[in-house]
Amino acid sequence: MTRFEDVAEVCADPARMLVYEEGWNSWSPAGLYPATATSPRAPDALRQIMGYRPGKPGPEHGFQGEGLLGVVPPEGPARLWATTGPDVASIRARAERDRLVVSADGPVVETSGARLVDALAAWADTAGPGRVRSIPPGWCSWYHYWQGVTEDDILLNLAAIGRLGLDIDIVQIDDGHQAAPGDWLERSPRFGPLDRLAGRIRAAGRVPGIWVAPFVVGQRSRLAAEHPDWLVEGADAGFNWEQRLGVLDVGHPGAADHLERVFRTLAEQGFDYFKLDFLYAGAIPGLDAYREAMRLIRAGAGPDAILLGAGPLLPSIGLVDAMRVGPDIDPRYESATGDASLPSGRGAVAVSRARAWMHGRLWANDPDCLIVRPEVERREAWAEHVEACGGLVVSSDPLDELDPRGLELTRRALRASTTDPVAWDPFER
Repeated sequence: MTRFEDVAEVCADPARMLVYEEGWNSWSPAGLYPATATSPRAPDALRQIMGYRPGKPGPEHGFQGEGLLGVVPPEGPARLWATTGPDVASIRARAERDRLVVSADGPVVETSGARLVDALAAWADTAGPGRVRSIPPGWCSWYHYWQGVTEDDILLNLAAIGRLGLDIDIVQIDDGHQAAPGDWLERSPRFGPLDRLAGRIRAAGRVPGIWVAPFVVGQRSRLAAEHPDWLVEGADAGFNWEQRLGVLDVGHPGAADHLERVFRTLAEQGFDYFKLDFLYAGAIPGLDAYREAMRLIRAGAGPDAILLGAGPLLPSIGLVDAMRVGPDIDPRYESATGDASLPSGRGAVAVSRARAWMHGRLWANDPDCLIVRPEVERREAWAEHVEACGGLVVSSDPLDELDPRGLELTRRALRASTTDPVAWDPFER
């Protein structure tokens, strides 16, 4: 069992304090909470693996930040505790009668700032890789076509971009092009050769992009059947695509060569933009394995490729150009189950707003795709939020089916991501 040691106390009435808790991965909850509350918890073991931090559930009461935890006392500066070790410490806060006690299971350092955002920004300025790159606006197939996307769907929207005169540079094929999770170089019967499709995208003056979940391997995949020794023994990456998911073991030379070859092949087929999803699986064997796996991806994709990650946050600093900073958007504003890591409009806004301080310091933030078709609840507010974030703007509507207002909102939002941090305080209301 992980041992937590007390590292600090904040002496004040907990009822007058606030706690900032940072989550483990892109989908994990993050935000500012009353210090007497308890932050969201995974409802079951599956969500602990996929939406929170595998193997490290939070305490029954209070808070558990993954690498970062802040406290806003009633008087004086905000205080922030940040991990300093390579393993990313979990940091807890518990309310006692007249104080808040902070503990951690690894080395941490304390900083402070007049406001919470000042403390977070100061930490990020030292932890970040330096100036981040600007990423052009794009279109993604996911939020309308889902896993049933076809090559014809991609070409239909490619034509619509030109016909409608939309400022879209990247055309990204999402989940559904592959034969199975893990078999990334084998095609679904709904797609022909990817080099041919990438060529059509490039001929239209756009940048070809593709989605890959590089570390998960479906139990029914060809890779699992032919190379079971390439999987981390006993590792459970959860359940999706109607099957259990294993984890690619980059400590095995064959698996490591395979991972680099997948991205080298995709780059040779014409792809310059890679959306890397379900990255949490790569960290299950440990963060050294995760960092090595991300190094292999970069080696295969090339130094100039754009890597957009969705997975462990702090472990990905310096490894990706852009990062998803909230749970999936959804046409519904409220989550169907109440789990804060699952898709919803409310969750996507709240969590990506709380992480707005990361943009321009750690990477380009990705608040998730712009969807503004009529059935999207509170579409105006979502479009406004995506614009304000300064990060990626990637449309994911069927472009020919947008109504006039949806098309207007799309035109207004499309722009390249900024390289500077946002100027507003995400914790002000």
